[in-house]
Order: sequence, then structure tokens, then C-alpha cells
Amino acid sequence: MYIDSHCHINFPELASRLPEIFGKMSENRVTHALCVSVDLPDFPQVLALAEQHSHVYASVGVHPDYEETPEPSVDDLVRLSDHPKIVAIGETGLDYYRLEGDLEWQRERFRTHIRASRATGKPLIIHTRAASEDTIRIMREEGAGTDAGGAAGVMHCFTESLEVAEAAIEMGFYISFSGIVTFKSARDLQAVARAVPLERMLIETDSPYLAPVPHRGKMNEPGFVCHVAEFLAKLKDVPLDQVAWQTTDNFFKLFEIAR
Repeated sequence: MYIDSHCHINFPELASRLPEIFGKMSENRVTHALCVSVDLPDFPQVLALAEQHSHVYASVGVHPDYEETPEPSVDDLVRLSDHPKIVAIGETGLDYYRLEGDLEWQRERFRTHIRASRATGKPLIIHTRAASEDTIRIMREEGAGTDAGGAAGVMHCFTESLEVAEAAIEMGFYISFSGIVTFKSARDLQAVARAVPLERMLIETDSPYLAPVPHRGKMNEPGFVCHVAEFLAKLKDVPLDQVAWQTTDNFFKLFEIAR
């Protein structure tokens, strides 16, 4: 079986097709999904999905790309995460790819999420793009990760170097690969995936974005996460069942979910 460790099924293009989405998950042996929050106004929808469906879990957080949105405080995140179906803080992190200018507000938002993670003991879901140096630096400064006594977490939709992956793994983090790893152009990322131990790996779709081969260019959905697993099994030259079992076990372990 497989688990989609990061998706956005509350987004309108997927929320309007939930019976079909869940049907495709079942067909492809995708047993669970983590619906990830990107802002506070839409958080009630994310939570409602998790409450209504036993195989869906959720997070609470504000994405670094969302500039014009209510800013969370540590207390806000701690309060909103106090629910059995909220298993993580995020997604959070840094993204210097789309935004320019003074991005200190983004770094402060990231620090807020790390502090909430430490306060709750719930793992972080970290997004980093064109900002890996500052991401790792702030993680260390704020005590993110088990090596600093904080909660662990996951570097989601990973596209950075092996050095960044190793730095995160040293702090107790998992590395999650999305459909990007299946793209022909992703040679560098594929080399990273070969090197990352299965014991520290998760798989995801980040749907509705980044559909894996053979669905590249189409709308992504949680049922397609099986193709990420299939590609990784071939890439690492291991049985598919081993990738399925290990990434599933990693998910339950990281997010402390009882089977």
C-alpha cells in the first residue's frame, strides 16, 4: 500500500471531485493522505476533510508564498493543532523563487512555525525553494529537529542537493519525493533519491500540481503517488513492495499515527 504524505485535496479543482479522487486512491492501493494547510482562512476546510474521512489527516500552517494573508502566531498554531486529526505544523519554510524584496517576514513566519512545532511536539512540513542555505540555518538556530530536542519533520517536494538532504536528515528530518523525480530533466534530483536511504524517505503528490510520469501535464491527485513509488523502486533497484512498505511505515512513525 501507499500513502500520499502531502496533497491539497481541499483545493477547488480536487474538492469538487472527492468521490472520484477517493475511488482512484482505493484502486491504486493508496490508503491514506495528508491534506496540508497553506493559510488560516482555509484551514477549517482542511480540518473538515480530515474529520469527515478516516483515511485523511491534516496539518495547520501558512505557506511562505502567501504574502497577503493573516499572519499566524505561535499561540494560533498551537491552539489550532490541538486536534487528533492535525498531525503536523506547516507547510512552512522559505521560497525565494517567486517573491523578491525584503523577505524578512517570510523568515519570521518560518521561525513561528518551528516554535509551534517545538511547543506541540508535532512535526514540521518544510517547503524550501531557492532558499536552502537560509532554511537550514534557521532550522538550526530555532532548534528544529530531534538533534536539538525538537520535533522531527519532513522536507516536502524535495528538489535540493544531497548536501541539503543530509543536513536535514542529521536533524531527524525525512526527505519526501514528488512527481518531479520522475521527470526526464530531473537527473540531479534522481541522483539525490538514489543516495537517500529508504528509511528516511516519504512519497507525495503535492496535488493538484506536479503530476508524475505517465500523467505529466495533467491535474495531479493522490492516487498517482503509486507512480512515484514505482519510479523510486526502479531508480534504487529495490522491490516495489519494499518502497511501499518502508515509506508507509515512515509516515506512521513520523506523524505518530496508530495503525
